[in-house]
Amino acid sequence: MKHVIALDVGGTAIKAALIGPDHALLHETRRPTGRTEGPDAVVTGILELAAELRDLGLRRFGEPASAAGVAVPGIVDADRGIAVYAANLGWRDVPLRDLLSRRLGTGSGPENGTAPTPVAVGHDVRTGGLAEGRIGAGRGADRFLFVPLGTGIAGAIGIDGRIEEGAHGYAGEIGHIAVRPGPDAPECGCGGRGCLETVASASAVGRAWAAASGDPAADAADCARAVEAGDPRARAVWQHAVDALADGLVMGLTLLDPRTLIIGGGLAEAGDTLFAPLRAAVARRVTFQKLPLIVPAALGDTAGCLGAGLLAWDLLAKQSMEPTEVSA
Repeated sequence: MKHVIALDVGGTAIKAALIGPDHALLHETRRPTGRTEGPDAVVTGILELAAELRDLGLRRFGEPASAAGVAVPGIVDADRGIAVYAANLGWRDVPLRDLLSRRLGTGSGPENGTAPTPVAVGHDVRTGGLAEGRIGAGRGADRFLFVPLGTGIAGAIGIDGRIEEGAHGYAGEIGHIAVRPGPDAPECGCGGRGCLETVASASAVGRAWAAASGDPAADAADCARAVEAGDPRARAVWQHAVDALADGLVMGLTLLDPRTLIIGGGLAEAGDTLFAPLRAAVARRVTFQKLPLIVPAALGDTAGCLGAGLLAWDLLAKQSMEPTEVSA
């Protein structure tokens, strides 16, 4: 059976899968990223896990993977297949495509051969957005904006089945729009103040609720439960975050005019506790803009692997369309 290898590299775990041509997850596994052991150990772990999946696919399906896709955090040069920088992994300028291609294309048996395996490298959020747009919550939408609300806030701009990366690979970084600027605004990791992710991310809500409740261990999920229970302090914290998020989203939809807004990440797990007030807050803010459909992400933590698989299948499709040189 023809299949591809998919890898989704996170700060704490590497999620991996073998994926069929119909997007079926044929095999799934995960492994600790091992970032405490240093960037070289992280890269070694990625290569070893990919090789294990290659061998498993060969045994189970009678042929090696046709290609591989890998999603990584931080700054990514997708064209050259380089993981440029990731603060939480400690790496710089890792030629991940070449390393994986050589590792996957060299096996211990003659059935693997020595030809390099095609490898696609993508940004983790944009890769997850690709999956949500094509086969998840945005399926059928020609324009969408995917915004995961987790430790931070990022974004992916979907246009006709592909993700817009921008001129320098930074497109979609909605979390760094200043929605609450000012000298006393919370400082963001990017160096700015009052960025959306300092107010409306899951970690921001968790910090605000921990301060309001007096429980230093409280997190965003605790805040959501308190909102549902009717706690007025929790409702104030929650509405503050929802209003900031609505401000950021309206900026995004004014610029991009998406047909669908897909909200994912940990905060979206609150369901209607988030989506009911968020839809109302966005609706109050729009004037001439068309109000998009605002929906929760559908693929959960499989989005990264499924998106990495899509990158691999897209690469194979692109290569099959390229003209081959014929020697005289």
